[in-house]
Amino acid sequence: MASVWSGAADHPGRRVRLFGTASSTAAPYVTAFKLGLEAVGFIEGQNVAVEYHLPGGHDEGLPALMAELVQPRVAVIVGDTSPAIAAKTATSTIPIVFVTGTDPVSVGLVASFNHPGGNATGVTFLTATLDAKRLELLHELLPQAKVIASLLDPNYPASASQLKGLHDAAAALGQQIHDFQVSNESQLDHAFAAIANLRPDALVVSASAFLGTRRQQIIELAARNSLPAMYFNPEFPVFGGLISYGASVPDAFRQAGAYTGRILKGQKPAEMPVLQPTKFELVINLKTAKALGLDVPPSLLALVDEVIE
Repeated sequence: MASVWSGAADHPGRRVRLFGTASSTAAPYVTAFKLGLEAVGFIEGQNVAVEYHLPGGHDEGLPALMAELVQPRVAVIVGDTSPAIAAKTATSTIPIVFVTGTDPVSVGLVASFNHPGGNATGVTFLTATLDAKRLELLHELLPQAKVIASLLDPNYPASASQLKGLHDAAAALGQQIHDFQVSNESQLDHAFAAIANLRPDALVVSASAFLGTRRQQIIELAARNSLPAMYFNPEFPVFGGLISYGASVPDAFRQAGAYTGRILKGQKPAEMPVLQPTKFELVINLKTAKALGLDVPPSLLALVDEVIE
């Protein structure tokens, strides 16, 4: 657990706790969050203090930690899915701004999108609902692929809906989905050993904070097994993965920063509608495609937002 206060001075009433992923993957999100704060007049270290907690996707100790860190002097708590849920359990008064890939109503963060009704609001990029679309795009790249391995984190709050979306989409495409569930580092190696024995045509990696922190390990294991893989975050193809589709996570954190600033100015989370993405990105790494012996069809290239060469 990394915990860092930023800003030399204490700012009464303007202290923010930001919970996120490991420091190795969080930098773009932290930068975007600060840009959102600045857009509404708050500059870190000048008129707001921010504390960063970056646990690296390990959520086991979050409830106890949150109970300890929920203090009246904290003005706003910001976090992705699991920290936001833990914060919601720990306090009904301190404002919470979440950035989540799941449906915030289904996990109890808000009463509804338009009228959150409690002490939480934020941004959802609904990545859990996008697995079906990811499978369709993967089918466009690999139309002959029939056996698909699915890598999911069972501890992710939206894992059940991820699983249903994948299986429904696979049935429509005439594909078979084989599920491999992992929630820690050691399980990843065992999962890929089992995937290698299965010899699937492709892999779909579903969204979760934990799987995001194991980005490089997953990319390397997929490459070692010559396995075309669809990911949930554009950072995967940037760092050597094949293809990804999803909402812009940095943009979601920028929106969360702006919401945090508005709460610091006196707005109530109960009256601030949950924001949804306006931008979805399809990213493909042509170097990786070539290494896998894949020809990307022009119809798919026409949809791509960013090409890595």
